[in-house]
Amino acid sequence: MDTLPRSALASNIEVTAATVQRGDVIQLGGRPYRVQDLFQLHQGAKQLLFESGELLTIHTRTRLAAVRMTRRR
Repeated sequence: MDTLPRSALASNIEVTAATVQRGDVIQLGGRPYRVQDLFQLHQGAKQLLFESGELLTIHTRTRLAAVRMTRRR
């Protein structure tokens, strides 16, 4: 993963299909995966495309721990 800019703050958050965003880093199996793109599926589910090329489908009840970068102002 890229090094973080000094003007960025990392926040530990919980994400769902409704709140996940591009750039979120999700920990799966002890490895970090950065969300590159999102695809809306039926009934509120989403398919996440990670920078590694792997896909993960999450449903409306799925909750995952993630890190979200925000810029300092």
